[in-house]
Amino acid sequence: MQLIKPDINVDFVKWRNKAFLLSGTIILAGLIVLFVRGGLRMGVDFAGGMLIQVKFDKPTDSSHIRQALGSIVSHDAFIQQIGAKNDHQYLIRTNTIHEELKSLSGVIENALTKAYGPGQKVLRVEMVGPKVGRDLRQKALQAIFFAFLFIALYISMRFEPKASAGLAMLLAMGILIYLLTELNINAIILIGGALAVTLALCWFLRLPYALGALLSLVHDILITVGIFALFNKEFTLEVFAALLTLSGYSLNDTIIVYDRIRENRNKDKRVPFSEMINGAINQTLSRTVLTSMTVFFVILMLFLFGGTVIHDFCFAMLIGVITGSYSSVFVASPILVAYEELRNKRPAVPASRRGEAGSLGAKNGGAGRSKLQEAKTLRRIDSASSQKEISGQESDEKPAAKPKRQKSPSSRPAGARKPGA
Repeated sequence: MQLIKPDINVDFVKWRNKAFLLSGTIILAGLIVLFVRGGLRMGVDFAGGMLIQVKFDKPTDSSHIRQALGSIVSHDAFIQQIGAKNDHQYLIRTNTIHEELKSLSGVIENALTKAYGPGQKVLRVEMVGPKVGRDLRQKALQAIFFAFLFIALYISMRFEPKASAGLAMLLAMGILIYLLTELNINAIILIGGALAVTLALCWFLRLPYALGALLSLVHDILITVGIFALFNKEFTLEVFAALLTLSGYSLNDTIIVYDRIRENRNKDKRVPFSEMINGAINQTLSRTVLTSMTVFFVILMLFLFGGTVIHDFCFAMLIGVITGSYSSVFVASPILVAYEELRNKRPAVPASRRGEAGSLGAKNGGAGRSKLQEAKTLRRIDSASSQKEISGQESDEKPAAKPKRQKSPSSRPAGARKPGA
């Protein structure tokens, strides 16, 4: 059984502008929601405070819960029902911090028993100080950035013979992060600026594969964070773990496509680059779809039946699997085509024509050498002819040779002897 035929030939590269427009619209909508709501609704892990999960034996609402726990939680505590309606489970998040965490569970249970009667259960109580939450938030942002940076280094070493450029970028960004951290700059501004500098270095150092991989990862994370902001979900350590996981998943799919692009480029370099990339996407499309469907259905089952503890983790992973598969086809690979097109518009000679320029230079060099040899030959001929002319002139200037004496005919008669004979 084949869901996708091996000889399929869909022109994905032709749709790249529409795909870029769609991705940009979704990311822009998420950023607008984040700006309107003042950022993500951070969980206790990052914002600090107390988290309480309670299970009731009968239906209730947030107002009654707030009234029952008025002496324990603040008046602005966030109360949300989780799980199925028949479970009667509620999540309570408050900024109030108590010194004794061990006895706090008993205090909450006693307060609920007074208000609702026996049978109420406190499932968990978590408390994080504000300083610890702030440190965790900064460390999480730094972890994402350095993960991106090492990914760029790995892509540069694997697909491009520019490992030295990748190492220089890694060293420069490490020093920059350290210096800016010492200045106590806001973590979001710090990591956002460092990431922008990293993308700019990938452009100027001519690392198109690293640039495409990083932009696809940024694309996936921004869409996931934007959807979390749209649904007003808490951003916790579990969600952060999901972001790192989906980054690895998306990168794995992108590397498969990049490998096929490199193989096709080594086979026949006369094929246009856009057609080569389109062929690589089509050749790996079956694997991309089947792998994504397998992961998607597994995470969907965990999302539906895994319980409330991993609910947000699975929700982030579901979004990440979809966006990761989409970005490998419509973002990471078409970025290489866009990169080549933008580079070809620059005054510098494009990479695709450097070979032709080299061969033309070789021909011109050969022609120059042949002309030089011809000029030398002409000079030798001229010198030889001039020498002949000079020798001719010298022969003309010599005195005429004396004519040879001719024997005069003898006056003696024939047969007469010489005297004394």
